[in-house]
Amino acid sequence: MSDEQPRPAAHDPYGVPTDAPDAVATGEQQVSIRRWRIIGPGLVVAATGVGAADLVATLAAGSRYGYALLWAVIAGVIMKIILVEGAGRFSLASGLTIFQGWRSLGRWTTWYFAPYIVIWGFVYGASAMTSSALPVVELFKKYAPGVLESLGEDALRNIIAAVTGILGFLMVWFGRYQTFEKVVGTLVLLMMVTVVGISLFAVPNLGEAVAGLVPRIPDGGMVYVLSVAGGVGGTITLAAYGYWLREKGWAAPGWMKVMRLDNAVAYIITGVFVIATMIMGVELLYRAGLTVESSDSSLLNLAGILQDEYGTFIGTAFLVGFWAAAFSSLVGVWNGVSLMFADFLGTTRKLPADHPDLRTGGKYFKWYVLWLTFPPMLLFFLNEPTGVTIAYGVLGALFMPFLALTLLGLLNSRRVPAEWRNRWYTNVLLAIVTGLFVWLGVDNLITTITES
Repeated sequence: MSDEQPRPAAHDPYGVPTDAPDAVATGEQQVSIRRWRIIGPGLVVAATGVGAADLVATLAAGSRYGYALLWAVIAGVIMKIILVEGAGRFSLASGLTIFQGWRSLGRWTTWYFAPYIVIWGFVYGASAMTSSALPVVELFKKYAPGVLESLGEDALRNIIAAVTGILGFLMVWFGRYQTFEKVVGTLVLLMMVTVVGISLFAVPNLGEAVAGLVPRIPDGGMVYVLSVAGGVGGTITLAAYGYWLREKGWAAPGWMKVMRLDNAVAYIITGVFVIATMIMGVELLYRAGLTVESSDSSLLNLAGILQDEYGTFIGTAFLVGFWAAAFSSLVGVWNGVSLMFADFLGTTRKLPADHPDLRTGGKYFKWYVLWLTFPPMLLFFLNEPTGVTIAYGVLGALFMPFLALTLLGLLNSRRVPAEWRNRWYTNVLLAIVTGLFVWLGVDNLITTITES
């Protein structure tokens, strides 16, 4: 693929051609006039990246080290802002999708991405549906124990997981991007009201929290530093940001300022949510000398502690927030990664950029939504095959370094107009982020192989 790529004509949501000379002014007007309505794709990518596993990692870190690793949460937010801004800047400035960019670097990117997206989707589908089901099962225990007793906990969990997956499937299969964005925004609001609101009951120690902003690594804390910093809204969906920009109608450099505002505000909101989880880990677990393990059951244990401490309503509200975080990740992956898959197939088959099969609701899009939803349900009833688990862990550990490294190459290439290429300081920041993700990836890789 040559460095110079034709770009399809695009229009903003108000019908103005974004390739027009006044496109920059159009984007700036949207920042100043409709600021509160701008936030969209960034919130989607940030909320999708924060799932049950990220909350568990933060909760576990807080229960072991207090506020000592609060700085790692802030570092994680900054890292994701840098990465997602890079993905968005590449898409807007080049007119290419991220996969088209990868493809231009050589066929090796396809050889990596093809098995990754297939294996990852299969295992993630089961994990996302199960995580979303867990808080609902706990609600049945509280309010409908008869149903639990008649079906059994495992059967009820599997049924709810399947229903959750099908619900996400229907929302993405039949919904437009605008509807999807509103659903995710509602889930984020639910997450914030419940989890952030509950954290205020815990009365955080502001002095200790401020001290936790000073970077230091307690004994044995490196794995938690990597988990917390690497897990603040960080998954394959970071690479989906450019596709959501396109679905939103932001398709040219004139939307660069809007994109940067959208990205920064969204990750700040996500950071507040993750900090609230750490506050609960510190004030409710660390103070009591309790620690939790890195599993979804830790969140259920916290719900029980909240109920004992503050009453049934607070415990239930936390379960609702837990569900909103898990389900927003599920719906986001069902939409965003399906768009990536559609682009992957479309690019390899040399379809034009405006082909309907490459957009939300297209044929290739629907193929991957089906793959995410129904085949993974087999894992509800079978032990996960060791080979699939290892492959998933290996590919997952290497994806974020892959994204960071490829962005570093793409954003310094002729694929991006000179004015939007990396400056020396953005290269330094992106190189640091790349190094940290390589470190995190190697650590996760070793852990996956040794524990499997």
